[in-house]
Amino acid sequence: MRHPPLALVPAVDLSRFMGDWYVIASIPTFIEKRAYNAVESYRLAADGSIETTFTFRAGSFDGEAKRYTPKGFVKDASNAVWGMQFIWPFQADYRISYLSVDYAQTVIGREKRDYVWIMARTPSIPEGEYQSILRFVAEQGYDVTRIRRVPQRWEEAKRAN
Repeated sequence: MRHPPLALVPAVDLSRFMGDWYVIASIPTFIEKRAYNAVESYRLAADGSIETTFTFRAGSFDGEAKRYTPKGFVKDASNAVWGMQFIWPFQADYRISYLSVDYAQTVIGREKRDYVWIMARTPSIPEGEYQSILRFVAEQGYDVTRIRRVPQRWEEAKRAN
Protein backbone atom coordinates (compact mmCIF):
# COMPACT_ATOMS: atom_id res chain seq x y z
CA MET A 1 0.00 0.00 0.00
CA ARG A 2 1.40 3.37 -1.00
CA HIS A 3 1.20 6.28 1.41
CA PRO A 4 1.89 9.98 1.01
CA PRO A 5 5.15 11.09 2.63
CA LEU A 6 5.11 10.82 6.41
CA ALA A 7 4.55 14.14 8.16
CA LEU A 8 7.78 15.65 9.48
CA VAL A 9 8.37 18.25 12.14
CA PRO A 10 9.64 21.35 10.26
CA ALA A 11 12.56 21.87 12.66
CA VAL A 12 13.90 20.04 15.71
CA ASP A 13 16.13 21.77 18.26
CA LEU A 14 18.40 18.81 18.98
CA SER A 15 19.56 20.13 22.34
CA ARG A 16 15.92 20.34 23.52
CA PHE A 17 15.12 16.91 22.09
CA MET A 18 17.94 15.21 23.98
CA GLY A 19 17.21 13.44 27.27
CA ASP A 20 14.78 10.78 28.41
CA TRP A 21 11.56 9.84 26.61
CA TYR A 22 9.12 7.32 28.10
CA VAL A 23 7.63 5.04 25.46
CA ILE A 24 3.89 5.45 25.97
CA ALA A 25 2.81 3.20 23.10
CA SER A 26 4.19 1.68 19.92
CA ILE A 27 3.86 -0.71 17.09
CA PRO A 28 6.77 -2.62 18.59
CA THR A 29 9.77 -4.24 16.99
CA PHE A 30 10.45 -7.86 17.92
CA ILE A 31 12.79 -6.87 20.77
CA GLU A 32 10.21 -4.69 22.51
CA LYS A 33 6.97 -6.68 22.09
CA ARG A 34 6.76 -7.40 25.83
CA ALA A 35 8.50 -4.28 27.14
CA TYR A 36 7.58 -2.68 30.46
CA ASN A 37 8.94 0.68 31.72
CA ALA A 38 10.50 1.39 28.33
CA VAL A 39 12.62 4.54 28.09
CA GLU A 40 14.56 5.91 25.12
CA SER A 41 17.39 8.34 26.04
CA TYR A 42 19.32 10.56 23.66
CA ARG A 43 22.60 12.38 24.07
CA LEU A 44 24.26 14.54 21.43
CA ALA A 45 27.81 13.31 20.86
CA ALA A 46 30.76 15.57 20.00
CA ASP A 47 30.77 14.25 16.41
CA GLY A 48 27.10 15.25 15.91
CA SER A 49 25.73 11.72 16.19
CA ILE A 50 23.05 10.81 18.72
CA GLU A 51 24.07 8.36 21.43
CA THR A 52 20.93 6.40 22.20
CA THR A 53 20.10 4.12 25.10
CA PHE A 54 16.89 2.09 25.04
CA THR A 55 16.05 0.34 28.32
CA PHE A 56 13.08 -1.72 29.49
CA ARG A 57 12.03 -4.69 31.60
CA ALA A 58 11.18 -7.83 29.61
CA GLY A 59 7.76 -9.37 30.20
CA SER A 60 6.86 -7.66 33.49
CA PHE A 61 7.78 -4.78 35.78
CA ASP A 62 10.27 -7.04 37.56
CA GLY A 63 11.42 -8.83 34.41
CA GLU A 64 14.97 -8.96 33.13
CA ALA A 65 16.46 -5.53 32.47
CA LYS A 66 17.29 -5.02 28.79
CA ARG A 67 19.52 -2.32 27.30
CA TYR A 68 20.26 -1.46 23.67
CA THR A 69 22.58 1.31 22.46
CA PRO A 70 21.99 2.20 18.82
CA LYS A 71 23.52 5.33 17.34
CA GLY A 72 21.49 7.97 15.54
CA PHE A 73 22.66 10.05 12.59
CA VAL A 74 20.84 13.22 11.55
CA LYS A 75 20.06 13.04 7.83
CA ASP A 76 18.53 16.43 7.00
CA ALA A 77 18.72 20.13 7.85
CA SER A 78 15.45 20.04 9.84
CA ASN A 79 17.00 17.46 12.24
CA ALA A 80 13.75 15.47 11.88
CA VAL A 81 15.10 12.60 9.77
CA TRP A 82 17.60 10.24 11.33
CA GLY A 83 19.25 6.97 10.50
CA MET A 84 19.28 4.69 13.56
CA GLN A 85 22.12 2.19 13.51
CA PHE A 86 21.82 -0.99 15.57
CA ILE A 87 24.25 -2.98 13.40
CA TRP A 88 26.96 -1.40 11.24
CA PRO A 89 26.58 -0.38 8.42
CA PHE A 90 22.77 -0.51 8.33
CA GLN A 91 20.70 2.49 9.40
CA ALA A 92 16.97 2.21 10.03
CA ASP A 93 14.59 4.98 8.98
CA TYR A 94 13.65 7.15 11.99
CA ARG A 95 11.47 10.23 11.51
CA ILE A 96 10.21 12.75 14.03
CA SER A 97 6.72 13.23 12.66
CA TYR A 98 5.13 14.99 15.63
CA LEU A 99 6.63 17.07 18.43
CA SER A 100 4.64 19.17 20.85
CA VAL A 101 5.66 22.82 21.12
CA ASP A 102 6.95 22.26 24.66
CA TYR A 103 8.96 19.14 23.62
CA ALA A 104 6.88 17.04 26.03
CA GLN A 105 5.44 14.55 23.51
CA THR A 106 6.67 13.13 20.25
CA VAL A 107 5.84 10.57 17.59
CA ILE A 108 8.62 8.73 15.80
CA GLY A 109 7.60 7.03 12.57
CA ARG A 110 8.93 5.30 9.51
CA GLU A 111 8.05 5.74 5.85
CA LYS A 112 7.11 2.03 5.64
CA ARG A 113 4.48 2.54 8.39
CA ASP A 114 5.70 -0.69 10.00
CA TYR A 115 6.74 0.75 13.38
CA VAL A 116 5.78 3.84 15.34
CA TRP A 117 6.57 5.13 18.82
CA ILE A 118 4.52 7.57 20.91
CA MET A 119 6.80 9.00 23.58
CA ALA A 120 6.62 11.60 26.33
CA ARG A 121 8.82 13.20 28.95
CA THR A 122 6.55 11.71 31.62
CA PRO A 123 5.51 8.05 32.12
CA SER A 124 1.89 8.83 31.21
CA ILE A 125 -0.09 11.43 29.32
CA PRO A 126 -3.73 12.51 29.69
CA GLU A 127 -6.12 10.19 27.83
CA GLY A 128 -7.46 13.01 25.62
CA GLU A 129 -3.95 13.88 24.45
CA TYR A 130 -3.19 10.20 23.82
CA GLN A 131 -6.35 9.85 21.69
CA SER A 132 -5.43 12.99 19.75
CA ILE A 133 -1.98 11.57 19.02
CA LEU A 134 -3.55 8.25 17.96
CA ARG A 135 -5.75 10.14 15.48
CA PHE A 136 -2.63 11.85 14.11
CA VAL A 137 -0.89 8.47 13.76
CA ALA A 138 -3.93 7.03 11.95
CA GLU A 139 -3.93 10.04 9.59
CA GLN A 140 -0.33 9.16 8.73
CA GLY A 141 -1.46 5.79 7.40
CA TYR A 142 -0.71 3.56 10.38
CA ASP A 143 -2.96 0.70 11.46
CA VAL A 144 -3.59 1.88 15.03
CA THR A 145 -5.10 -1.48 15.99
CA ARG A 146 -1.48 -2.73 16.07
CA ILE A 147 -0.42 -0.14 18.66
CA ARG A 148 0.43 -1.52 22.10
CA ARG A 149 0.45 0.67 25.18
CA VAL A 150 3.68 0.16 27.07
CA PRO A 151 3.04 -0.49 30.76
CA GLN A 152 4.78 2.20 32.84
CA ARG A 153 4.84 1.97 36.63
CA TRP A 154 7.61 4.08 38.10
CA GLU A 155 6.59 4.83 41.66
CA GLU A 156 6.48 1.13 42.48
CA ALA A 157 9.69 0.51 40.56
CA LYS A 158 11.44 3.21 42.63
CA ARG A 159 10.20 1.69 45.91
CA ALA A 160 11.48 -1.73 44.85
CA ASN A 161 15.04 -0.44 44.31
